[in-house]
Amino acid sequence: MSDTAGIRERLKELRHHGKMQWSEIEHVWAGEPVDVVEALAHEGFAEYKREVARSRRDRPPTGGVWQGLDSRTGIVASAIWVHRDAGAAPIVFIEVDGELLDGNSR
Repeated sequence: MSDTAGIRERLKELRHHGKMQWSEIEHVWAGEPVDVVEALAHEGFAEYKREVARSRRDRPPTGGVWQGLDSRTGIVASAIWVHRDAGAAPIVFIEVDGELLDGNSR
């Protein structure tokens, strides 16, 4: 498994600044995907895939996926998000090197 300490620290900073929350009940992050992507990019992951899902072309995205590669290590990071009801923060799943990152400190 990769060392995810740097990424976990970035997520902790986002939580501290109120940009992300961890739901222990739902086991999911809530926050803006752009914040997660920026945190992953800051840790050395370069985007190689980004897709958004829409119910129709004239509608805003309902979700998406971002994947980045750390060329130094070959490790892949992914963020998958789904927009919930209007006004609610999207839910975001974050995985690095096959490890789903949750809100529990390690």
